[in-house]
Amino acid sequence: MSNADSHKYLNLQPANSRNYNILNSDIRHSGFVKEIRGTSLIVNIVNQSACSTCHAKGACTVSDYQDKEIEISNYSGTYSPGEEVTVVFKETQGFTALFYGYILPFILVLSTLIVSVSLTKNELTGGLLALAILIPYYTTLYFFRKSLKKVFKFEVE
Repeated sequence: MSNADSHKYLNLQPANSRNYNILNSDIRHSGFVKEIRGTSLIVNIVNQSACSTCHAKGACTVSDYQDKEIEISNYSGTYSPGEEVTVVFKETQGFTALFYGYILPFILVLSTLIVSVSLTKNELTGGLLALAILIPYYTTLYFFRKSLKKVFKFEVE
């Protein structure tokens, strides 16, 4: 086999290119335009689990069928209420949202629980303080929601 033929069988992509493509993939959901408010587009998406499409979902209480509204600022194009659109969200932004919404609060609760139980020697007080730490955390997220809207951008396709 010649040197030119061997290039046909070699994978010449960089080792991290697969990881790069995974991290730069998009999350897509189809939805319908609910309304248009100024420069914002309100899109209604239906989030379905695998159970909700099952033929036995009427007999099962596990089915998950959620209706969600997403506000998309500064969209391009013309849309009308009732029109079907695809909402796109960068997967890397999803990991950031996961961190702020679940991982960081878990770390706060766990560390507060460990510190408060070791200081007070009372599990009830430690547990209540650990849960109470979530109040200022989510209040802070609420007050910074406008800044977070700039970080987490949805797009319409």
